[in-house]
Amino acid sequence: SAAMAQALERSWPGPLTGLVVTRYGYAVPCERIEIVEAAHPVPDAAGREAAQRMLRTVRGLSADDLVICLISGGGSALLPLPGEGVTLEDKQAINRALLASGASITEMNCVRRHLSAIKGGRLAAACHPARVVNLLISDVPGDNPMDIASGPTVADPTTCADALEVVRRYGIDLPVGARRLLESGGGETVKPGNRRLENVTTHIIASPQMALEAAADVARKAGVTPLILGDSIEGEAREVAKVMAGIALQARRHGQPVAGPCVLLSGGETTVTIRGNGRGGRNVEFLLALAVALDGAAGIHALAGDTDGVDGAEEIAGAFVTPDTLARAWARGMPPRASLDNNDAHTFFGVLGDSLITGPTLTNVNDFRAIHVA
Repeated sequence: SAAMAQALERSWPGPLTGLVVTRYGYAVPCERIEIVEAAHPVPDAAGREAAQRMLRTVRGLSADDLVICLISGGGSALLPLPGEGVTLEDKQAINRALLASGASITEMNCVRRHLSAIKGGRLAAACHPARVVNLLISDVPGDNPMDIASGPTVADPTTCADALEVVRRYGIDLPVGARRLLESGGGETVKPGNRRLENVTTHIIASPQMALEAAADVARKAGVTPLILGDSIEGEAREVAKVMAGIALQARRHGQPVAGPCVLLSGGETTVTIRGNGRGGRNVEFLLALAVALDGAAGIHALAGDTDGVDGAEEIAGAFVTPDTLARAWARGMPPRASLDNNDAHTFFGVLGDSLITGPTLTNVNDFRAIHVA
């Protein structure tokens, strides 16, 4: 959102004031829009203060006012405002539990919305009767606006009961205040048809599909046939890797569903159910499982990364896989399956020198995966 704010400032000729919250280290210079930094993926007090300030800023607006909401991935953590009876520490604990549970981003954000005083359409409702224009960069499978940053400015058809079902499904231990809020229905979000959202319009200006199509264009110009497998692939990272490995091997051995040289492109957001205590992220876990499944097959290279430059809790976007990845790991005394079992893929690829480090990219269109088959 910080880069979006900078672009808006440069192109907006009229009066303009604003507040944007972004991840630590991701601020950019702006003159009329204030940029503040907060924690991600686990929220902190700086994010809570930013959320409180945003609500104070928009309350009391008139029908003559225009609010432009620049929303991108990460807002679920960067804009924490706990609902009644819920503390910031509660939200931090719940967030950590959700991140480790294997829940999808859609499921996680359902819980987050119903424990928030600003998400689930509440920020837009506070802007009423002003006109609200949402400009969104999608980082979620399916590009549903209610899942981007947990939907602070759009209606939410899900319910507290849905959130409780997610909690039950993944065995999340809710603090007393959070459970009370959900069971009482006090955390209900702003629903479709609510008159406070009648002046809200929403536009998605960047998405995973756009990124995949751009990558496909680059491949064609290089004489490589692209095949986009999907922009919203979900599931356990290591299970998705097995399927992707099977497709890559079929292309290598039989020229199906496309003959080499080709590149298999995909996006979406896989999940990791944490069982070990290593340094990992969903993209590097995918790659390590892919390398194990490929078992050194010749002519197949891969990369995967989070497009914001951060995979898991590390300032590392992702990594690369080559046909000799496993052999090099064994030569360094690193059994690949043991690293996978310990969810320690960042350490694995770091030792090999195959980490993908981009620094802050100032955008986020979810995960990007590319498998090149010669």
